[in-house]
Amino acid sequence: MKRRGQAVIFSFALMFLLAVVLAGCGGNNNSGTNAATEAPSASNAGTTTEATATAEPAAEKPTVAFVYIGPPGDGGYTYQHDQGRLYMEQELGIKADTVENVPESADAERIITELAQNHDIVFTTSFGYMDYTLSVAQKFPNVKFLHASGYKTAENMGTYFGKNYQASYLSGIAAGKMTTKNHLGYVGAFPISEVIYNLNAFTLGAQSVNPDIKVDVVWTNTWYDPATERQAAISLLDKGADVLLAYQDSPATLQAAAERGAFAGGNDSDMGKYAPDNYLTNPVWNWGPYYVKAVQSVMDGTWTSEQYSGDMADGMVDLAPFGNKVPDDVKTLVEDAKAKIISGELDVFTGPISDNQGNIQVQEGQTLTLEEILSMNWLAKGIEGTIPK
Repeated sequence: MKRRGQAVIFSFALMFLLAVVLAGCGGNNNSGTNAATEAPSASNAGTTTEATATAEPAAEKPTVAFVYIGPPGDGGYTYQHDQGRLYMEQELGIKADTVENVPESADAERIITELAQNHDIVFTTSFGYMDYTLSVAQKFPNVKFLHASGYKTAENMGTYFGKNYQASYLSGIAAGKMTTKNHLGYVGAFPISEVIYNLNAFTLGAQSVNPDIKVDVVWTNTWYDPATERQAAISLLDKGADVLLAYQDSPATLQAAAERGAFAGGNDSDMGKYAPDNYLTNPVWNWGPYYVKAVQSVMDGTWTSEQYSGDMADGMVDLAPFGNKVPDDVKTLVEDAKAKIISGELDVFTGPISDNQGNIQVQEGQTLTLEEILSMNWLAKGIEGTIPK
């Protein structure tokens, strides 16, 4: 019995040693590949992919993750991204993971890193994630990273956004026709180019139908902080503005305006339900088709890094339905301008355009390039305010 016991012990030891050797041979030492077996997902609802032992494994669908700046319940920016995710899931039969309320700080890099360990594609959906996304992309060369609204790329990192300034211009036309005081207000998030060119487009749209328009701007330095956004809106109403637009992720500006009997629009999604009788309209996003296109290209092996910019013609950017009390003649005016933008007849940033310091920024007959728009750092004539340093 003693010799039998020793033989059994020896046998188990030999089997254990063999298992360790085999595991070492099969291990994945490339941190850029799908690492579902290496680390848990940063999401509470992680999706993993099981490795197969067959010589010719069946093609697997990629694992996908999204990093959100706010909650999908914000009613605005993150809500629209989440609707795009759901569309992609339905079209491609892929269940994606999400992490919400991720700050634009070192926490973002930590979370993106965790996701890169067991996902093939990571979408990071806010401007402030740009450098963190690039840093992680350099460490995980076999993972595809797609960053919304940024301008930095790598071989495995692309960017995507859209010409939402086209819809901001149309919102400005509506605001310019609805004001009775020729005084508009704009609640701006951060003084970055993305917000600046939308503020300028809104102002130019309003001035195209009402040259006497002036626009006050308040910077909140927030993307989603309803209390702060509400106070900014109230300050603009106190200054005499009677129509507001907000480049923010919540409907707080619209709700504050409704309490004063003023008109307002929000951003990102249709916010009419929050105050239908005081709602103007605003730019909206349609991310779904892009998410399908991007993920499908990874599945097909055709994905390449690019700086994708959608517009009203391809449907990534659109204008929300008008509020209950916007007159038909205003709707018609806006729709006519929308048709010209889609056809290419109307370009928002065609000169002459002056800044609010009296300098010509766009000469007559000239049109800004997309690169010039994306780096815009001046405010159009008629805007009361400055760009904080």
